[in-house]
Amino acid sequence: MNANLFELFRTHWAVAPDRQFLVPTDGEPVTYRQMDHRSGQFAQCLREDGVTPGERVLLQLNKSTDNVALYLACLRIGAVVVPLNTAYTEREVSYFENDAAPKVTIDESTIEQWAARASAATPWMQCAPRLADDLAALVYTSGTTGRAKGAMLTHGNLTSNALTLHSIWRFAPGDVLLHILPIYHVHGLFVALHTAMLNASTVLFCDRFDITQVLDWMPEASVMMGVPTHYSRLLQDERFDASKCENMRLFTSGSAPMTEGLHHAFRERSGHEVLERYGMSETGMLTSNPYDGERVPGTVGFALPAVQLRLVASDGSLCGPGEVGVVQVQGPNVFAGYWRLEEETRHAYDDEWFVTGDVGFADEQGRLTLEGRSGDMIISGGLNVYPREVELVLDEIEGVVESAVIGVSDPDFGERVVAYFVESAPVALDEIDAHLRTSLAAFKVPKQYERINELPRNSMGKIQKSQLRDRAAQESNL
Repeated sequence: MNANLFELFRTHWAVAPDRQFLVPTDGEPVTYRQMDHRSGQFAQCLREDGVTPGERVLLQLNKSTDNVALYLACLRIGAVVVPLNTAYTEREVSYFENDAAPKVTIDESTIEQWAARASAATPWMQCAPRLADDLAALVYTSGTTGRAKGAMLTHGNLTSNALTLHSIWRFAPGDVLLHILPIYHVHGLFVALHTAMLNASTVLFCDRFDITQVLDWMPEASVMMGVPTHYSRLLQDERFDASKCENMRLFTSGSAPMTEGLHHAFRERSGHEVLERYGMSETGMLTSNPYDGERVPGTVGFALPAVQLRLVASDGSLCGPGEVGVVQVQGPNVFAGYWRLEEETRHAYDDEWFVTGDVGFADEQGRLTLEGRSGDMIISGGLNVYPREVELVLDEIEGVVESAVIGVSDPDFGERVVAYFVESAPVALDEIDAHLRTSLAAFKVPKQYERINELPRNSMGKIQKSQLRDRAAQESNL
């Protein structure tokens, strides 16, 4: 049996080959039959350029139907796709090219040439045989703690996650996906598109998050996957209300934490509870709040079927309910290691459990709440401070939109707690401090508060605390 992920997709397309697959913001819609043909044309071009199974193809392209066709072409011929953020500079791309050693690189400067070649090519309509352990993608982690590492994802990894999400999120005939995410990232490419393709769903394919376009298309959709920033921006637009969501059955959020305030505000305006989940580049999705049952704001739900999860304390002992520890996981979705980094791969595991680096706790039912990254933990006066705990209390304050807490070097405490916050209306610092002192132990209360117009984020909405640390260090040197 061919374990190539493309073969799985093609099997599911067979139920409705002439259904619209991608409906782009600009341009003509593409059916599943047309996408099969177009990916075959690109596959032929890649083969003509000498790309063989296992070799890397680097894609740095804007979101388009041909970008999807190229991705599928790579799967089809057994190549390893390397998707890159379009915001990366030439210098950054050089690092990825040197590391991944791709046979072919396709970017915005060459896509027109490739598209023309493909249009003239006789499509290669076969599907290369692949084993479940063969690599399908090389996804570079964000590199917030150093040089980006390539996470090796296999056909088996991606297949397992896609089938599981398709099942637990109840995809069914007639579902239409409103796709607002970039497709150089796990969330938009593997989570959103894979589940849609397994369902032979129509995908309303926004080239970017344009609020007017999203609001125009939302009544036609039944599923939307986004990041907290998307939901915040919807709420800022007075045109968004429950009438836009009458056909929607599922909103999911991930890639960054959603505040409880945002969760409740969205439910009040739309009538829908956002389903929060948790995953990472190395593993795909790990947990999800339930489709049926209580979705608890601020939590990321339960381990997916086939995923095992445990929490390990700093002394190496297993955590009980409510005890904070580092999240470790096992499962068929867990990656094959870091590209050409054997030692780093070994260090990423603890007795065959992948160490995510995320810190959190689980309740007695196993529902997971994340506290942040282990590297973000602050040790002040010898005591551990988890930034997420402080941020949650800060976000309760009326006028505080969102916050980020970091540790800054301090000659007395080792590290002092510093809070950055965005406000919708002026909030007195003494009021903030008083609220925190009634809610937290004194050692957790920030020694310093800083107003900021917006928190620095990466393209997927994750707060970049390294930039805040750099800013704090610069300000302390002034």
